[in-house]
Amino acid sequence: MPRERVGDIDIYFERQGEGPPLLFISGTGADLRNKPNVFDGPFAKAFDLLAYDQRGLGRTSKPDAPYSMAGYADDAAALMDHIGWDSALVLGVSFGGMVAQELVLRHPGKVKRLVLACTSPGGASFPFHEIGHMDRLTRARHLIPISDTRCDAAWAEDNPAAYEQWVALTAADPFADEPDHAMGARRQLEARALHDTWDRLPQISCPVLIAAGRYDGVALPETQHRLAARIPGAELQVFEGGHMFMLQDRAANPAIAAFLNV
Repeated sequence: MPRERVGDIDIYFERQGEGPPLLFISGTGADLRNKPNVFDGPFAKAFDLLAYDQRGLGRTSKPDAPYSMAGYADDAAALMDHIGWDSALVLGVSFGGMVAQELVLRHPGKVKRLVLACTSPGGASFPFHEIGHMDRLTRARHLIPISDTRCDAAWAEDNPAAYEQWVALTAADPFADEPDHAMGARRQLEARALHDTWDRLPQISCPVLIAAGRYDGVALPETQHRLAARIPGAELQVFEGGHMFMLQDRAANPAIAAFLNV
């Protein structure tokens, strides 16, 4: 799969499927080498799906310099230009939803329809940058009851095998020892901490779906309601799950695909 010069960095991207063009923008720390990923789900069967490793992550360049949310959005726009897309459907998940907000605000003509999944306009964003000092296991144990508020201490005690399996999966980082891995991840979180689109959200004019998890303690349900009310004409759908509701609720991805494929 290609790793090509796009703007000031080399971006690793993959493309699969047939149908309307869909740009997928992934979340914090995402790396296309980790499986399963978006290409293993239903979107590659219904769309011409494009996904990539963002600046500082995976097989994309990791410059040791400050990153910005505007820069992440410009990376996405430049990648679209590189492959010849004037516009596309856009699905941004978590951190990717923050980038997608900047993308539609900075490059409105490039976004036909937009799904913002389990994300935030800033201000109330979960402070991932404040837990970067934790080791992977401690961080996983800290995040699990936040990622899905049903999975509290009582649940962990009643479901020890499931809990420990989730800890292991959350803590796994097979590429942690690669050069500049930690630096790139830290730079991403630094940019994320400065994310703020609230005042500009009413400028969004394309159709927007806000997709939320009912038990999400990272992207709080009340934040999703505020986000939907702030964007003119935005729809809100709440699914049965936490921050990973797209994997937890079998109705989520078909609903997202139906909104996009109008």
